[in-house]
This record gives sequence, C-alpha cells and structure tokens, in this order.
Amino acid sequence: MIAMLMAASAAFLVTIVGTPFLISQLRRRGIGQQIRDDGPIEHPHAAKAGTPTMGGLAIVGATCIGYVFAHVRHRTVAFSTSGWTLLALIVGLGAVGFLDDYLGVRARRNLGLRKRGKTLGIVAIAAVFAWLSLDFVHTSTHLSFTRPLTSNLGTAGWFVFAVLIVYATSNAVNLTDGLDGLAAGSSAFVFAAFMIIAFTEFRHPQLYYQLPALHAQTAQALDQAIVAAAMFGACAGFLWWNGAPAQIIMGDTGSLAIGGAMAGLALLTRTALLLPILAGLPVVETLSVVAQVVSYRGFRRRVLRMAPIHHHFEVGGWSEFTVTVRFWLFAGICVALAIGIFYADFLHLLGPGLE
Repeated sequence: MIAMLMAASAAFLVTIVGTPFLISQLRRRGIGQQIRDDGPIEHPHAAKAGTPTMGGLAIVGATCIGYVFAHVRHRTVAFSTSGWTLLALIVGLGAVGFLDDYLGVRARRNLGLRKRGKTLGIVAIAAVFAWLSLDFVHTSTHLSFTRPLTSNLGTAGWFVFAVLIVYATSNAVNLTDGLDGLAAGSSAFVFAAFMIIAFTEFRHPQLYYQLPALHAQTAQALDQAIVAAAMFGACAGFLWWNGAPAQIIMGDTGSLAIGGAMAGLALLTRTALLLPILAGLPVVETLSVVAQVVSYRGFRRRVLRMAPIHHHFEVGGWSEFTVTVRFWLFAGICVALAIGIFYADFLHLLGPGLE
C-alpha cells in the first residue's frame, strides 16, 4: 500500500510541477493544437486553437517517474517483468501518439499520421506487448472476466485477443479526448479501480493464481497496482492544468498511452472482459461514432447531431463544462458497477459463508 501511495503521489507532484514547464516549452516552439473545421460550430472550440498540445508527455513521464520512485524509496518492492511490460506499452503508444501530434502541428492541420500509419504503429506496439506478456510475464491465456475462465484461447488466440484489446481501447480513449478534462478525469476513475483490483489480487494470491509460481505472481500483481497508481496520480495531476479552460491538451500522446495502460492492466490482471464496464465512457463514445457512421453511410441519416456523443450534447445546448462533469459522473458509475461485480466475485471465492 505504501508503494502505491508513493507512486501516485510522485506522479501527481511531477505533473503538477512539471506541466507548467512543459507548457512554456511547447509555446516557445509554437506547438499548439490545430482545430478541425468540422467541430461544433455553435461552441467556441476555435478559441482553443494554439493551446499547447502533446501534454501526454507529462502523463507518460510522470508515470515512469512515479513507478521508479516507488521502488527506489520502498526497496522491499521488487521490479517485475509485469511492471516493465506495462511501461513499455505506455511509452510505446505515447511515442506513436507523439509522432501523430508532431506531424499534425508541423503540417498546421489536425490530421497527423495517416490512418494506415497510425494503425500500423498501434498494432506493432500492441504485438510487442502481447509477446512480452506471454514470454516474460507468463500471463494466463484463458479468457477472463473477474478472473480466468475455463475457456483457454491458447498462445496464438490470446496474442490476437491482446492486440485487439489494446488497439480498441487506445482508440476509444482517443475519441473520448474531445473536451477539456474529459479523458483525464474519467481515466483517473478507471486507474483507481485497477489499483483496487490489482492490490486485491496481491493480498489474496491464493484466490487468483496457481500454486507453483505463487510468490512470483504475487510480485507481478503488486507491480501492476503500482503502475495503476502512477497512472492515477499522473492523470489527476494533469487534470489540474487540463480542466476547462485547458492550459494544455494531452493530444494523441496522452490518449493513446492512457488507453494502452487500461488495456494492459485489464489483460495482466485477467479482467479483460470486465474492461468494457470499467471503461464504460470510452465504450459509449466509440459506439456513438460507429452508430453515426453506419447510419449515415447506410441510410444517409444521422442518429446524433454530431459524433462522438459529447459533441451531440454540446450542439444541443449543453456547455462544455456541463457535458464534462456529467460524463465524469457516468464514468464513475461504470467504475463503481465494475468494482461491485469484482468484489461480489471476490466474496464468492472466499466462501459461501461470506457472500
């Protein structure tokens, strides 16, 4: 628990103190957000043009610092392949997002990487993560909800499954990042949940892991909790500067890294099928885009005023702040539901007398 608090506190302080320095450096180099001309006309999104972007650098950097700090200051906590694998995923997707943001700024238009290049980058990083998870972390290849189920996907099946989860989640968070503070605030809820899930698995390893490698798997669970804590602290600290009106925007650098962290934690804590509930807001945002595209291309009719769904409510007259806060509440409800499901299964594992 102390190591988790250290990771969260260090990451929080780094983003609180370091983000203003990042803002000044980005402004000096003229790295500002480019606003697309298909955004909500009724709302002043054009006023955000020029706001420093690539703020995800602060989130990724603070997460790495928080993780390392927790291990250095709390020396009884060992580094594990699980922690390094998660950091590799976060940094890798952050790098893909950084390239996308940089090309968008250089071209002075909010386009960045071509879809094919961006997809290739995300899939490549996801594939490396899946390989590391299988060969070094030795994660379970069983399909999982609150714990591994009887269905075994096998090595090849789990590899493909992991790549799909990482790709889908990173893009879902990317779609969610459309209003000041929306992605950072809602993501903090999700990482708080993963802190609880991973720490529960650490404290009760006999309920979640196989006996032959119980000690090693327990260390992995604790390291996953520390990564989740570092991501929580980084998102919370970044929100200080990213809340409306935002002084900095996370960009794809942050949204892809955050989505990757969610997917990686879900896969390594064996809660992949619980992730759609935990990350309920990004799921709804993604489904709103899919519904809009299918409806317009198939029937030439729009189901929403504008997609993703947060723009639908903006065009409908809600202020940006109102949309953000209400969507935070929805994200919190989704996380509470998911934790309730996880806890109910935990009580079931403890025994019938404690249900």
